[in-house]
Amino acid sequence: MPILRVKPDDRELEAKAGEKLLEASLRAGIAHTHVCGGRARCSTCRVMVLEGLENCSPRNERETRMAERLHFAPHIRLACQTSIAGPVLARRLVLDAEDVALTSQLGADAQLDTVGEEKRLAILFSDIRNFTTFSEKLPPYDVIHLLNRYFHLMFEAIRRHRGRVDNIMGDGILALFGVEQSEGAALDAVRAGLEMIERVQQLEPYVKSTYGTECFTTGVGIHYGEAVMGTVGSGDTKRTTVIGDSVNFASRIESANKQARTRMLISQDTFDHVREQVRTGRRLEIELKGKSGRYQLLEVVGLHSPR
Repeated sequence: MPILRVKPDDRELEAKAGEKLLEASLRAGIAHTHVCGGRARCSTCRVMVLEGLENCSPRNERETRMAERLHFAPHIRLACQTSIAGPVLARRLVLDAEDVALTSQLGADAQLDTVGEEKRLAILFSDIRNFTTFSEKLPPYDVIHLLNRYFHLMFEAIRRHRGRVDNIMGDGILALFGVEQSEGAALDAVRAGLEMIERVQQLEPYVKSTYGTECFTTGVGIHYGEAVMGTVGSGDTKRTTVIGDSVNFASRIESANKQARTRMLISQDTFDHVREQVRTGRRLEIELKGKSGRYQLLEVVGLHSPR
């Protein structure tokens, strides 16, 4: 039987006759990513053939469609569609700590039981820039895989700064700070927002190498104000969420990043609570969609170093 060597796992195994690389890899206990279940409907099982490309089966129709869509070089193959007839050395391409941890993240935020309680919160909205246009170029399974990876990183940043993810809307995130402890909520939200932006910047090389694009950035908007927190829904759909003008205001602030060409904007109310700790860039006075009048917003560019 032909020998398959898999990196970065440094595993060597025998591939059965007609067995696909993905099947052989999984049979050997290798955690080989395959979001669509090995049906060539995503590209997450892709490998780079380092040696022995001549021993790989020709691309079938399904793999050819994916390769043409994503402009694969000849040595980039879908493990779910490729079998081998001789020795091959291949490297798995979709892997790291974030990939391994993805599947258990979306349900990790416990909901708090509260009904009709008015609270002063820091409300954070974030959104991926031009994600609809970006996602139209990718297979649906790849879009979901990338979103889950993105959400995993964002949720970690939010939790690190005592925040709670309240909702996700497409590629948008609504997070709350001060649900359990109001002191320092505005600063916690700003710190989380800055970390979210930093993590997206760290994710950009992955997106560029995997999907061939550099256009992957996020915008963050924060408002500190009163909102009503309560349980909404019926039966199994019940969940705790927030409503009120402050929520809408925070959403509009996030959207203003597009017009202002900024990455993070905060309201004057937020700034009043963090002015000693944050470094600001531009101060804007702009109209917000769905709101009357003009509003003072500030661009946050970083934090002051501790003295």
